[in-house]
Amino acid sequence: MSLNKVMLIGNLGHDPEIRYMPASKRAVTNLSIAMNESFTDRNGNQKERTDWLTVVAYGKLAELCQRHLKKGRQVYVEGSIRVREYEPTEGGRFRRPEIVASRVQFLGARPAEGTEVSAVEEPIPPADEAPF
Repeated sequence: MSLNKVMLIGNLGHDPEIRYMPASKRAVTNLSIAMNESFTDRNGNQKERTDWLTVVAYGKLAELCQRHLKKGRQVYVEGSIRVREYEPTEGGRFRRPEIVASRVQFLGARPAEGTEVSAVEEPIPPADEAPF
């Protein structure tokens, strides 16, 4: 038995950009989320660290994220970790962990224009349905 569940709250590092998978025409967007942490080092000095995580959203969830989220907006994300393997044009093989979102809840102040949905859930696609 195993468990692959992620829950995080962070701020978007850039506006989401939507694209569509060639074969299925399914929407996909990547979110870059900053995770800030404050801690005290062994010398007693207060430090801050920011880790950046890539979150991938599919389908209706991707479209809603692209429509309603902007850089700096705080979000709550539920999903699972998936390690994506890819080969850049320069050669070599890389593995990169990413969070596949099953639920996104928009936090913080609403954007000035229009209304929005505060939480959306989307089924996680199969592993062989890669976003690119």
